[in-house]
Amino acid sequence: MHPALENLMARGFFAQCSNVEGLSRAMEEGPVTFYIGIDPTASSAHIGHMVPFFALKHLVNAGHKGIALMGAGTARIGDPSFRSETRKILSYEQLDHNAAAILEQLNRFVGFDGTNTLTANNKDWLASLNYIDFLREIGVHFSVNRMLSMEAYKVRMETGLSFIEFNYQLLQSYDYLELYRRYGCRLQIGGDDQWGNILAGVDLIRRVEGAEVFALTFPLVTTADGNKMGKTLKGALFLDPSITSPYEFFQYWRNVQDADIRRFLLMFTFLPIEEVDAITADGKNPNEGKERLAWEITALIHGKDEADKAMSGARAAFGAGGDKSAMPCVELPRSRFEAGYNIIDLFCDSELAATKSEARRLVTQGGAFVGSGSGELSSIGDVNALIGAESLTQEGELTLRAGKKRYCLVKAT
Repeated sequence: MHPALENLMARGFFAQCSNVEGLSRAMEEGPVTFYIGIDPTASSAHIGHMVPFFALKHLVNAGHKGIALMGAGTARIGDPSFRSETRKILSYEQLDHNAAAILEQLNRFVGFDGTNTLTANNKDWLASLNYIDFLREIGVHFSVNRMLSMEAYKVRMETGLSFIEFNYQLLQSYDYLELYRRYGCRLQIGGDDQWGNILAGVDLIRRVEGAEVFALTFPLVTTADGNKMGKTLKGALFLDPSITSPYEFFQYWRNVQDADIRRFLLMFTFLPIEEVDAITADGKNPNEGKERLAWEITALIHGKDEADKAMSGARAAFGAGGDKSAMPCVELPRSRFEAGYNIIDLFCDSELAATKSEARRLVTQGGAFVGSGSGELSSIGDVNALIGAESLTQEGELTLRAGKKRYCLVKAT
Protein backbone atom coordinates (compact mmCIF):
# COMPACT_ATOMS: atom_id res chain seq x y z
CA MET A 1 0.00 0.00 0.00
CA HIS A 2 1.24 3.50 -0.85
CA PRO A 3 2.59 5.37 2.23
CA ALA A 4 -0.05 8.12 1.85
CA LEU A 5 -2.82 5.52 2.14
CA GLU A 6 -1.03 3.77 5.00
CA ASN A 7 -0.95 7.09 6.86
CA LEU A 8 -4.68 7.63 6.30
CA MET A 9 -5.43 4.13 7.51
CA ALA A 10 -3.24 4.53 10.60
CA ARG A 11 -5.02 7.77 11.51
CA GLY A 12 -8.54 6.36 11.06
CA PHE A 13 -9.41 7.77 7.61
CA PHE A 14 -10.24 4.48 5.95
CA ALA A 15 -13.57 2.66 5.67
CA GLN A 16 -13.91 1.49 2.04
CA CYS A 17 -11.86 1.82 -1.15
CA SER A 18 -12.97 0.79 -4.62
CA ASN A 19 -9.52 -0.57 -5.54
CA VAL A 20 -6.72 -0.14 -3.00
CA GLU A 21 -4.04 -1.74 -5.18
CA GLY A 22 -5.04 0.31 -8.23
CA LEU A 23 -5.07 3.55 -6.25
CA SER A 24 -1.68 2.71 -4.72
CA ARG A 25 -0.22 2.17 -8.19
CA ALA A 26 -1.70 5.45 -9.42
CA MET A 27 -0.10 7.30 -6.49
CA GLU A 28 3.26 5.69 -7.17
CA GLU A 29 3.12 6.87 -10.78
CA GLY A 30 2.75 10.51 -9.77
CA PRO A 31 0.51 13.01 -7.97
CA VAL A 32 -3.17 12.02 -7.94
CA THR A 33 -5.78 14.76 -8.16
CA PHE A 34 -8.69 14.13 -5.79
CA TYR A 35 -11.75 16.00 -4.58
CA ILE A 36 -14.12 16.49 -1.67
CA GLY A 37 -17.63 17.85 -2.04
CA ILE A 38 -19.50 19.96 0.50
CA ASP A 39 -23.02 21.32 0.05
CA PRO A 40 -23.61 24.83 1.50
CA THR A 41 -26.86 24.01 3.29
CA ALA A 42 -25.97 26.26 6.24
CA SER A 43 -24.00 29.48 6.72
CA SER A 44 -21.18 27.63 8.45
CA ALA A 45 -19.40 24.31 8.19
CA HIS A 46 -19.40 22.13 11.29
CA ILE A 47 -16.74 19.79 12.61
CA GLY A 48 -18.27 16.78 10.84
CA HIS A 49 -17.62 18.48 7.49
CA MET A 50 -13.95 18.85 8.40
CA VAL A 51 -13.06 15.15 8.63
CA PRO A 52 -12.38 14.87 4.86
CA PHE A 53 -10.45 18.15 4.92
CA PHE A 54 -8.03 16.79 7.52
CA ALA A 55 -7.53 13.87 5.12
CA LEU A 56 -7.09 16.37 2.29
CA LYS A 57 -4.20 18.04 4.07
CA HIS A 58 -2.54 14.70 4.74
CA LEU A 59 -2.78 13.77 1.05
CA VAL A 60 -1.58 17.19 -0.11
CA ASN A 61 1.36 16.97 2.30
CA ALA A 62 2.16 13.64 0.63
CA GLY A 63 2.39 15.36 -2.75
CA HIS A 64 -1.11 14.94 -4.19
CA LYS A 65 -3.53 17.62 -5.40
CA GLY A 66 -6.84 18.35 -3.68
CA ILE A 67 -9.99 20.09 -4.91
CA ALA A 68 -12.68 21.39 -2.57
CA LEU A 69 -15.92 21.28 -4.56
CA MET A 70 -18.57 23.66 -3.29
CA GLY A 71 -21.98 22.18 -4.05
CA ALA A 72 -24.04 25.31 -4.70
CA GLY A 73 -25.58 23.36 -7.59
CA THR A 74 -26.36 20.04 -5.91
CA ALA A 75 -27.61 21.87 -2.80
CA ARG A 76 -30.48 23.19 -4.93
CA ILE A 77 -31.82 19.64 -4.76
CA GLY A 78 -30.49 18.26 -1.47
CA ASP A 79 -28.87 14.93 -0.71
CA PRO A 80 -31.41 12.36 0.58
CA SER A 81 -28.73 9.90 1.75
CA PHE A 82 -29.63 8.44 5.16
CA ARG A 83 -31.95 11.36 5.94
CA SER A 84 -35.37 10.69 7.43
CA GLU A 85 -37.01 13.67 5.75
CA THR A 86 -36.60 16.05 2.81
CA ARG A 87 -33.97 18.73 3.33
CA LYS A 88 -35.29 22.28 3.42
CA ILE A 89 -34.98 23.94 0.01
CA LEU A 90 -33.01 27.20 0.23
CA SER A 91 -33.05 30.10 -2.21
CA TYR A 92 -30.25 30.33 -4.75
CA GLU A 93 -29.13 33.60 -3.14
CA GLN A 94 -28.90 31.95 0.30
CA LEU A 95 -26.92 29.03 -1.13
CA ASP A 96 -24.45 31.42 -2.78
CA HIS A 97 -24.09 33.34 0.50
CA ASN A 98 -23.51 30.11 2.42
CA ALA A 99 -20.99 28.89 -0.15
CA ALA A 100 -18.92 32.07 0.15
CA ALA A 101 -18.94 31.89 3.97
CA ILE A 102 -17.93 28.22 4.08
CA LEU A 103 -15.25 28.72 1.45
CA GLU A 104 -13.70 31.45 3.59
CA GLN A 105 -13.65 29.07 6.59
CA LEU A 106 -12.09 26.29 4.53
CA ASN A 107 -9.47 28.65 3.11
CA ARG A 108 -8.29 29.53 6.63
CA PHE A 109 -7.84 25.83 7.32
CA VAL A 110 -6.60 24.53 3.96
CA GLY A 111 -4.92 27.58 2.42
CA PHE A 112 -5.97 27.24 -1.23
CA ASP A 113 -2.99 28.05 -3.44
CA GLY A 114 -4.51 27.32 -6.87
CA THR A 115 -1.89 24.68 -7.59
CA ASN A 116 -1.89 21.92 -4.98
CA THR A 117 -5.18 22.94 -3.39
CA LEU A 118 -7.97 24.30 -5.57
CA THR A 119 -11.64 25.17 -5.31
CA ALA A 120 -14.52 24.65 -7.72
CA ASN A 121 -18.29 25.13 -7.62
CA ASN A 122 -20.61 22.67 -9.31
CA LYS A 123 -23.09 25.46 -9.93
CA ASP A 124 -20.80 26.42 -12.82
CA TRP A 125 -21.79 23.33 -14.81
CA LEU A 126 -25.05 22.18 -13.23
CA ALA A 127 -27.03 25.44 -13.31
CA SER A 128 -27.07 25.64 -17.11
CA LEU A 129 -27.66 21.95 -17.89
CA ASN A 130 -30.22 21.08 -20.53
CA TYR A 131 -32.40 18.44 -18.88
CA ILE A 132 -33.10 16.42 -22.03
CA ASP A 133 -29.44 16.38 -23.06
CA PHE A 134 -28.46 15.44 -19.50
CA LEU A 135 -30.84 12.48 -19.49
CA ARG A 136 -29.56 11.31 -22.87
CA GLU A 137 -25.88 11.61 -21.96
CA ILE A 138 -25.89 10.74 -18.24
CA GLY A 139 -29.25 9.29 -17.17
CA VAL A 140 -28.99 6.43 -19.63
CA HIS A 141 -26.11 4.94 -17.60
CA PHE A 142 -28.07 4.61 -14.34
CA SER A 143 -30.24 1.67 -13.30
CA VAL A 144 -33.25 2.62 -11.19
CA ASN A 145 -33.35 -0.89 -9.72
CA ARG A 146 -29.74 -0.58 -8.59
CA MET A 147 -30.28 2.87 -7.11
CA LEU A 148 -33.30 1.71 -5.12
CA SER A 149 -31.30 -1.22 -3.74
CA MET A 150 -28.79 1.11 -2.07
CA GLU A 151 -29.09 1.42 1.69
CA ALA A 152 -29.09 5.23 1.56
CA TYR A 153 -32.29 5.21 -0.51
CA LYS A 154 -33.94 2.35 1.38
CA VAL A 155 -34.14 4.54 4.48
CA ARG A 156 -36.13 7.16 2.59
CA MET A 157 -38.40 4.76 0.72
CA GLU A 158 -40.30 4.19 3.96
CA THR A 159 -40.98 7.88 4.60
CA GLY A 160 -41.15 9.09 1.01
CA LEU A 161 -38.47 9.97 -1.54
CA SER A 162 -39.23 12.88 -3.85
CA PHE A 163 -38.26 12.73 -7.51
CA ILE A 164 -36.10 15.84 -7.18
CA GLU A 165 -34.00 14.14 -4.48
CA PHE A 166 -33.80 10.96 -6.55
CA ASN A 167 -31.75 12.92 -9.09
CA TYR A 168 -29.03 13.78 -6.55
CA GLN A 169 -26.89 10.74 -7.25
CA LEU A 170 -26.86 11.51 -10.97
CA LEU A 171 -25.68 15.06 -10.30
CA GLN A 172 -22.95 14.01 -7.86
CA SER A 173 -21.73 11.43 -10.37
CA TYR A 174 -21.73 14.09 -13.07
CA ASP A 175 -19.59 16.27 -10.80
CA TYR A 176 -16.96 13.55 -10.70
CA LEU A 177 -17.10 13.24 -14.50
CA GLU A 178 -16.71 17.01 -14.94
CA LEU A 179 -13.77 17.16 -12.54
CA TYR A 180 -12.15 14.23 -14.35
CA ARG A 181 -12.51 16.07 -17.66
CA ARG A 182 -11.43 19.48 -16.35
CA TYR A 183 -8.66 18.55 -13.90
CA GLY A 184 -7.86 14.88 -14.48
CA CYS A 185 -9.40 14.11 -11.07
CA ARG A 186 -9.12 10.39 -10.30
CA LEU A 187 -10.21 10.08 -6.67
CA GLN A 188 -13.19 11.20 -4.65
CA ILE A 189 -13.04 11.01 -0.86
CA GLY A 190 -15.76 11.51 1.72
CA GLY A 191 -17.73 10.02 4.60
CA ASP A 192 -18.91 6.43 4.37
CA ASP A 193 -22.53 7.59 4.00
CA GLN A 194 -21.47 8.79 0.53
CA TRP A 195 -20.12 5.41 -0.61
CA GLY A 196 -23.01 4.67 -2.98
CA ASN A 197 -22.95 8.12 -4.58
CA ILE A 198 -19.16 8.11 -5.01
CA LEU A 199 -19.15 4.60 -6.45
CA ALA A 200 -21.84 5.65 -8.94
CA GLY A 201 -19.48 8.38 -10.16
CA VAL A 202 -16.65 5.85 -10.53
CA ASP A 203 -18.94 3.68 -12.65
CA LEU A 204 -20.13 6.63 -14.76
CA ILE A 205 -16.57 7.64 -15.70
CA ARG A 206 -15.77 4.03 -16.60
CA ARG A 207 -18.82 3.88 -18.87
CA VAL A 208 -18.43 7.31 -20.49
CA GLU A 209 -14.65 7.77 -20.62
CA GLY A 210 -13.41 4.20 -20.31
CA ALA A 211 -11.09 5.28 -17.49
CA GLU A 212 -10.49 3.89 -14.02
CA VAL A 213 -10.97 6.29 -11.15
CA PHE A 214 -11.29 5.58 -7.46
CA ALA A 215 -13.48 5.98 -4.38
CA LEU A 216 -12.27 6.21 -0.78
CA THR A 217 -14.49 6.76 2.24
CA PHE A 218 -13.89 7.32 5.95
CA PRO A 219 -15.83 5.89 8.90
CA LEU A 220 -18.56 8.13 10.24
CA VAL A 221 -17.07 9.44 13.48
CA THR A 222 -18.90 8.62 16.69
CA THR A 223 -17.88 8.93 20.32
CA ALA A 224 -16.93 5.93 22.43
CA ASP A 225 -20.52 5.61 23.67
CA GLY A 226 -21.87 5.48 20.12
CA ASN A 227 -23.23 9.02 19.87
CA LYS A 228 -22.62 11.22 16.83
CA MET A 229 -19.38 13.16 17.24
CA GLY A 230 -19.60 16.96 17.31
CA LYS A 231 -23.05 17.24 18.84
CA THR A 232 -23.50 19.63 21.78
CA LEU A 233 -26.49 20.71 23.84
CA LYS A 234 -26.87 23.63 21.42
CA GLY A 235 -26.57 21.45 18.31
CA ALA A 236 -23.68 20.90 15.91
CA LEU A 237 -20.16 22.13 16.65
CA PHE A 238 -19.96 24.91 14.07
CA LEU A 239 -16.79 26.64 12.90
CA ASP A 240 -18.39 30.10 12.92
CA PRO A 241 -17.36 31.68 16.24
CA SER A 242 -20.62 33.64 16.39
CA ILE A 243 -22.50 30.32 16.55
CA THR A 244 -20.05 28.21 18.56
CA SER A 245 -17.59 30.36 20.50
CA PRO A 246 -13.91 29.31 20.56
CA TYR A 247 -14.35 28.63 24.29
CA GLU A 248 -17.31 26.30 23.68
CA PHE A 249 -15.39 24.70 20.82
CA PHE A 250 -12.38 24.15 23.10
CA GLN A 251 -14.53 22.80 25.92
CA TYR A 252 -16.13 20.20 23.66
CA TRP A 253 -12.74 18.59 23.02
CA ARG A 254 -11.54 19.16 26.59
CA ASN A 255 -14.48 17.09 27.81
CA VAL A 256 -14.29 14.08 25.45
CA GLN A 257 -14.28 10.63 26.98
CA ASP A 258 -10.93 9.09 27.88
CA ALA A 259 -11.51 6.33 25.31
CA ASP A 260 -11.69 8.91 22.49
CA ILE A 261 -8.48 10.85 23.19
CA ARG A 262 -6.07 8.88 21.00
CA ARG A 263 -8.52 8.44 18.12
CA PHE A 264 -9.38 12.14 18.04
CA LEU A 265 -5.73 13.22 18.33
CA LEU A 266 -4.98 11.11 15.26
CA MET A 267 -7.93 12.42 13.23
CA PHE A 268 -8.19 16.05 14.30
CA THR A 269 -4.57 17.09 14.72
CA PHE A 270 -1.42 16.75 12.65
CA LEU A 271 0.74 15.56 15.51
CA PRO A 272 3.02 12.66 14.49
CA ILE A 273 1.62 9.25 15.40
CA GLU A 274 4.62 8.63 17.68
CA GLU A 275 3.82 11.80 19.65
CA VAL A 276 0.16 10.82 19.94
CA ASP A 277 1.24 7.44 21.27
CA ALA A 278 3.44 9.15 23.86
CA ILE A 279 0.63 11.50 24.95
CA THR A 280 -1.79 8.59 25.40
CA ALA A 281 0.59 5.97 26.79
CA ASP A 282 -0.45 3.93 29.84
CA GLY A 283 0.04 5.91 33.03
CA LYS A 284 -0.37 9.31 31.35
CA ASN A 285 -2.90 11.72 32.84
CA PRO A 286 -5.86 11.69 30.40
CA ASN A 287 -6.70 15.31 31.25
CA GLU A 288 -3.37 16.40 29.80
CA GLY A 289 -4.20 14.55 26.58
CA LYS A 290 -7.64 16.18 26.44
CA GLU A 291 -6.19 19.63 26.97
CA ARG A 292 -3.61 19.04 24.23
CA LEU A 293 -6.33 17.79 21.86
CA ALA A 294 -8.55 20.80 22.63
CA TRP A 295 -5.72 23.30 22.13
CA GLU A 296 -4.45 21.74 18.89
CA ILE A 297 -7.80 21.60 17.10
CA THR A 298 -8.94 25.01 18.40
CA ALA A 299 -5.68 26.49 17.11
CA LEU A 300 -6.23 24.87 13.69
CA ILE A 301 -9.79 26.17 13.38
CA HIS A 302 -9.69 29.50 15.25
CA GLY A 303 -5.98 30.36 15.50
CA LYS A 304 -3.42 30.05 18.27
CA ASP A 305 -4.44 33.25 20.08
CA GLU A 306 -8.03 32.04 20.46
CA ALA A 307 -6.80 28.60 21.53
CA ASP A 308 -4.64 30.21 24.24
CA LYS A 309 -7.55 32.34 25.48
CA ALA A 310 -9.92 29.35 25.50
CA MET A 311 -7.41 27.27 27.46
CA SER A 312 -6.93 30.09 29.95
CA GLY A 313 -10.68 30.46 30.38
CA ALA A 314 -11.11 26.72 30.88
CA ARG A 315 -8.40 26.63 33.53
CA ALA A 316 -10.01 29.57 35.33
CA ALA A 317 -13.40 27.83 35.30
CA PHE A 318 -11.92 24.71 36.84
CA GLY A 319 -9.93 26.61 39.46
CA ALA A 320 -6.53 26.02 37.91
CA GLY A 321 -5.52 29.63 37.38
CA GLY A 322 -6.05 31.21 34.00
CA ASP A 323 -8.07 34.19 32.84
CA LYS A 324 -11.77 34.33 33.71
CA SER A 325 -12.40 36.84 30.91
CA ALA A 326 -12.19 33.99 28.39
CA MET A 327 -15.10 32.16 30.03
CA PRO A 328 -18.64 32.45 28.59
CA CYS A 329 -19.97 35.66 30.07
CA VAL A 330 -23.33 37.37 30.46
CA GLU A 331 -24.23 40.75 31.93
CA LEU A 332 -27.29 40.88 34.20
CA PRO A 333 -28.83 43.77 36.18
CA ARG A 334 -27.36 44.20 39.67
CA SER A 335 -30.81 45.25 40.84
CA ARG A 336 -32.05 41.69 40.27
CA PHE A 337 -29.49 40.40 42.77
CA GLU A 338 -30.28 43.16 45.27
CA ALA A 339 -33.94 42.12 45.12
CA GLY A 340 -33.09 38.41 45.18
CA TYR A 341 -32.53 36.59 41.85
CA ASN A 342 -34.62 33.41 41.61
CA ILE A 343 -32.33 30.46 40.85
CA ILE A 344 -34.50 29.26 37.95
CA ASP A 345 -34.54 32.68 36.30
CA LEU A 346 -30.81 33.08 36.89
CA PHE A 347 -29.88 29.88 35.06
CA CYS A 348 -32.25 30.69 32.20
CA ASP A 349 -30.99 34.27 31.85
CA SER A 350 -27.37 33.07 31.85
CA GLU A 351 -28.26 30.58 29.07
CA LEU A 352 -27.14 27.58 31.09
CA ALA A 353 -30.70 26.30 30.74
CA ALA A 354 -32.81 26.69 27.62
CA THR A 355 -36.16 26.65 29.44
CA LYS A 356 -37.49 27.05 32.97
CA SER A 357 -38.43 23.37 33.08
CA GLU A 358 -34.85 22.46 32.15
CA ALA A 359 -33.54 24.80 34.87
CA ARG A 360 -35.95 23.25 37.37
CA ARG A 361 -34.66 19.74 36.57
CA LEU A 362 -31.08 21.00 36.88
CA VAL A 363 -31.77 22.38 40.36
CA THR A 364 -33.79 19.44 41.70
CA GLN A 365 -31.20 16.95 40.43
CA GLY A 366 -28.33 18.75 42.16
CA GLY A 367 -26.69 20.10 39.02
CA ALA A 368 -26.99 23.85 39.68
CA PHE A 369 -23.96 25.44 41.33
CA VAL A 370 -23.54 29.08 42.37
CA GLY A 371 -20.39 30.85 43.50
CA SER A 372 -20.20 32.65 46.79
CA GLY A 373 -18.47 35.95 47.40
CA SER A 374 -15.27 34.00 48.06
CA GLY A 375 -15.61 32.22 44.73
CA GLU A 376 -16.47 28.74 46.06
CA LEU A 377 -19.25 26.90 44.25
CA SER A 378 -22.19 25.46 46.16
CA SER A 379 -25.00 23.27 44.91
CA ILE A 380 -28.46 24.86 45.11
CA GLY A 381 -31.29 22.34 45.43
CA ASP A 382 -34.22 24.64 46.23
CA VAL A 383 -36.16 25.87 43.17
CA ASN A 384 -37.35 28.86 45.20
CA ALA A 385 -33.87 29.92 46.28
CA LEU A 386 -32.97 33.58 45.83
CA ILE A 387 -29.42 34.61 44.98
CA GLY A 388 -28.58 37.93 46.63
CA ALA A 389 -25.95 40.60 46.07
CA GLU A 390 -23.83 39.08 48.86
CA SER A 391 -22.98 36.24 46.45
CA LEU A 392 -21.23 38.68 44.13
CA THR A 393 -17.49 39.25 44.32
CA GLN A 394 -16.08 42.71 44.99
CA GLU A 395 -15.87 43.11 41.20
CA GLY A 396 -19.59 42.34 40.93
CA GLU A 397 -19.09 38.89 39.41
CA LEU A 398 -20.63 35.49 40.01
CA THR A 399 -19.67 32.09 38.63
CA LEU A 400 -22.38 29.57 37.74
CA ARG A 401 -21.98 25.94 36.82
CA ALA A 402 -24.49 23.59 35.22
CA GLY A 403 -23.62 19.95 35.76
CA LYS A 404 -19.92 19.12 35.84
CA LYS A 405 -18.60 21.01 32.84
CA ARG A 406 -20.66 24.04 31.74
CA TYR A 407 -19.70 27.37 33.28
CA CYS A 408 -20.82 30.96 32.94
CA LEU A 409 -19.35 34.14 34.41
CA VAL A 410 -22.09 36.60 35.41
CA LYS A 411 -21.27 40.28 35.61
CA ALA A 412 -23.75 42.39 37.56
CA THR A 413 -24.19 45.81 35.96
